[in-house]
Amino acid sequence: MTTIIIFFVCLVVLVSLMITDLLISSTVSDNIRKHQDEKARMVSRTVATSPIIIEALEDDQKAWEIQSYTKEIQSATNMMFIVVMDMEGIRKSHPNPGQIGKHFVGGDEKEALKGKEYVSSSKGTLGESLRAFTPIFNKKDEQIGVAAVGISLTSVEDALGRSYLSILTVTILGLLVGTIGAILLARYIKRILFGLEPFAIAKNFEERSTMLQSVREGIIAVDHEQTVTLVNQSARQIFQKAGLPEDPIGMKIHDFLPSTKLNHVLKTGKPELDEEQTINGVSILFNRVPLVVNNEIVGAISTFRDKSEVKQLAEQLTGVKTYAEALRAQSHEFMNRLHVILGMVQMRYYDELSEFITTLVGHQNQELGSIAQNIKDPALAGFLMGKLSYAREENVDFMIEVNSVIPEPADSKITHELITILGNLIDNAIEAMADSSDKTLEVTLHFSNKFLTMEVLDSGPGIPDEIQKNVLKKGYSTKGENRGYGLYLAAKSIDNLGGEWSIDSKLMLGTEIHIRIPYGAKGWDHD
Repeated sequence: MTTIIIFFVCLVVLVSLMITDLLISSTVSDNIRKHQDEKARMVSRTVATSPIIIEALEDDQKAWEIQSYTKEIQSATNMMFIVVMDMEGIRKSHPNPGQIGKHFVGGDEKEALKGKEYVSSSKGTLGESLRAFTPIFNKKDEQIGVAAVGISLTSVEDALGRSYLSILTVTILGLLVGTIGAILLARYIKRILFGLEPFAIAKNFEERSTMLQSVREGIIAVDHEQTVTLVNQSARQIFQKAGLPEDPIGMKIHDFLPSTKLNHVLKTGKPELDEEQTINGVSILFNRVPLVVNNEIVGAISTFRDKSEVKQLAEQLTGVKTYAEALRAQSHEFMNRLHVILGMVQMRYYDELSEFITTLVGHQNQELGSIAQNIKDPALAGFLMGKLSYAREENVDFMIEVNSVIPEPADSKITHELITILGNLIDNAIEAMADSSDKTLEVTLHFSNKFLTMEVLDSGPGIPDEIQKNVLKKGYSTKGENRGYGLYLAAKSIDNLGGEWSIDSKLMLGTEIHIRIPYGAKGWDHD
């Protein structure tokens, strides 16, 4: 790339200098010739209007004064020759005195003898010259002769040659400067392009463009003037769903999306993550970050996705995680009991083994009977059974009381939301009681009048008043980083179901959480 840039820049500079050289050379040549013409013309006029020359031409006795006068003028002006002739073309003066009295040589004096002033080029006894002819008139305005002044064409060509040499020198210097500039420009371009060749840049651009268009999340970017510069295919689909133009490239972001906060990110330079925004009825989750180059904000970019898709995915992941945890807890508890049974068999404690199994079966039947008989949703029932096993692992006395039959929900999404609510509240309660001497957890479920009421009571340390104000904020936690999502998610699920809840917590006395949500049951018409 460096060689190509240097070659083309030098070529452009060379062509430009050549054109400039031709134009300047032509102009300089014309100016030099005009200058020499004017110089010769002025000298010839001076001689033609001299009283000495006029009197000497009219009085033969003073003719010798012409040679003396012209010789002085020739020496002062550095002319090749100054010749004064009469109306017959006979010389009255000449640089070579031997030529005085002879006829003027060149043949270009005829028009001057007719009263015309002009400049011409011809060859005389002294060689090629540039000649200026001026008629000489006496006081009666009668022509009595001609003044001819000559400048050697050799001297004119020498002057032109000197100007050409200067122009050529400047041209060479210009080409040298252009070459150096081309080298520096090539290095600068290569540096700002991170040393990549043009074909590599084109390939990277094509690959990046394909990647951006293939990303499932919508992407929109603006420059520092808030003009939209990038929109990928997923973004266009979301905009179409929201009734917005599919191609906002070149538009101002506030004209295209008045409620956007990208302009705010441009001003503050602070990212805004996981923000929810509704556009024409479509809920979208946005992430907005500034684009910083060399510590200067050059634009901003936003990635976003339809909230309904994110919600559906989160529900699926929450359910899978919860089911996996329940199975793990039950499997662990089952293995512990098998180890106890195996140990008793090996030690032949058959009476104790019989009592242990009887107690275990009775306890299991009591737990499973209440849950299985009253909770008709198998996913929710299995989830609660798993939480019972998990609580026993954590040495928590966990009791689940179901006061009425809870039918299967009409929409499976309700199950996911309930699992999210109870799962986060139970886990939070068990974790809060980790250092408590009394670890008691009670969950009560009751269905009536198409409403499901849930109560979660624990014997933990309670939540201080100043913390209760912030526990529902996303990411707020007193337990360290990457925490503080449990109650936030539970609250979001309750809002999604159109429910309401309250927290009653006292220091060292535990926490009570009351929840009431509308519950549409499948094929259930009872209160």
